[in-house]
Formats: sequence, C-alpha cells, structure tokens
Amino acid sequence: MTTAPAPSTDPGFLDALRPLLPDLSVGALLGFATALALKAVGRIVLIVVGLLFIALQLLSYFDLISINWLHLQSVAEPALKQGSEQGAAWFQRVLLANLPFAGAFTAGFLLGLRMRV
Repeated sequence: MTTAPAPSTDPGFLDALRPLLPDLSVGALLGFATALALKAVGRIVLIVVGLLFIALQLLSYFDLISINWLHLQSVAEPALKQGSEQGAAWFQRVLLANLPFAGAFTAGFLLGLRMRV
C-alpha cells in the first residue's frame, strides 16, 4: 500500500502564489455571484419565453393568428448561429486576458451554476 506524498510546503512556491491571491479570491467570488445572477435572470427569461409561446399557441388555437413556424426558424437560425460563433470567440478572449483571475472566475462560476438555490 502506497501513501500519497505530503503537500509541498516549499516557501518559494508560497511566495510565488502570494501576489495572485487577491485575483484568485476576487475572481472566484465574482464568478460565483455572476453564476447566481445568470441563473436568476435565465429563469425569468425562460418564464417570459414560455408564457409568450403559450399566448401565441392560444391565439393560434382560436384562429386569431396564423404562425408560420418554418419561416420563423429560417429567419432566426442565421442570427442565432452567428451570435453563438461570435459569443464563443469573445468568451475565449475574456478568459485568456487575465489568466489567474479568469481561472478563479471560471471555477467560481461553475460552482455557482451547480449550486441549488
């Protein structure tokens, strides 16, 4: 049976890490807060979209309006695809701009997304 090596207490490592601690702690806290805010706003947006869909379906059911879903899809699809491609490139630039902060922010953000409120 092997035992795990003891954590390194090399003072050089700790001294190198000390200047990064403010960025790491603030990044993690802000990432966590951002995730919680995004979840709350996301819920509201999804509720509004769901209610709008129900309203449209009711109006369509009573023959007050007619919805061409295929045309709506063909109009929305290019905008959604372009937005997702630009969003991914922007998100990558943000993450690589300040690596220690971004790493801690991402860790806090993922933790906040997984937290049940």
